[in-house]
Amino acid sequence: MPLYDYHCPGCGHAFEFLVRGGRTPVCPQCGSTTLEKAVSRIAPAGKIEAIRLSNRRLAAAQGHFDHYSKSDQAKLLKGKNV
Repeated sequence: MPLYDYHCPGCGHAFEFLVRGGRTPVCPQCGSTTLEKAVSRIAPAGKIEAIRLSNRRLAAAQGHFDHYSKSDQAKLLKGKNV
């Protein structure tokens, strides 16, 4: 499920959208499906690891890692791949 950046030419709104299966993205502001894919901004050098770990902590707090064993959860939150 890739995350894409989009720009709506109708209302000028820029947003990210998680694309699932064959779903067509819709502008959250005006509801238009006529969208342009935008170039995603990359994270600044040296910040990528901190951003990844921050997102993993948030996912863990929301219960997205509940299906992992306790040892695997600890590895995920310390930045080690499972």
